Amino acid sequence: TTGAKKARRDGRVPGALYGHGESQAIAVDARTLADLLSTGGHSHIVDATIDGKHESVLLREVQRDPITHRPIAADFQRVSQTEEIYASVGVVTVGVSRGVKDQGGVMDVVTHALDIKGPAGKLPEQFEIDVNDLGVNDHVTAGDVPLPAGFTLVTPPETIVVAVEGSRTAADDAALTAAAAPVTA
Repeated sequence: TTGAKKARRDGRVPGALYGHGESQAIAVDARTLADLLSTGGHSHIVDATIDGKHESVLLREVQRDPITHRPIAADFQRVSQTEEIYASVGVVTVGVSRGVKDQGGVMDVVTHALDIKGPAGKLPEQFEIDVNDLGVNDHVTAGDVPLPAGFTLVTPPETIVVAVEGSRTAADDAALTAAAAPVTA
């Protein structure tokens, strides 16, 4: 639309603000949005002034240019600090798995975010998963991740979040060595 193009020319990102029964078109300063995204803005409430009115908002969706990856649209939801909302919170691993360090395994973060439901004002910025004790063939499921008080897990609890597998190279080397070994009768 013409309004969206003008907003982008003026260094702003067009979008929508919805929730609590009303919806309106908005435009956010591109630099402010970039700062919000770099600080994990998907998982915490931000105070905003919209048309002179103070609002508590949560960044819900960012559409990006397929080539430059710059934000081209952003949708926000009005929230109160206490209302229950659904949110997707990123997963970050902490430490070095013993399966990787001592056993030559490979760690894979299978699920990069968990869906949870709870009070908007207490959303965690991220989930830190300690992987130090994971050996080869060990994994962490969504149900293993401790949630803050008042939150429930929406992601199925059996969903694998982090897994440590045996190194394919080591397995391949063992197979080649076995094949090359002389057969004794």
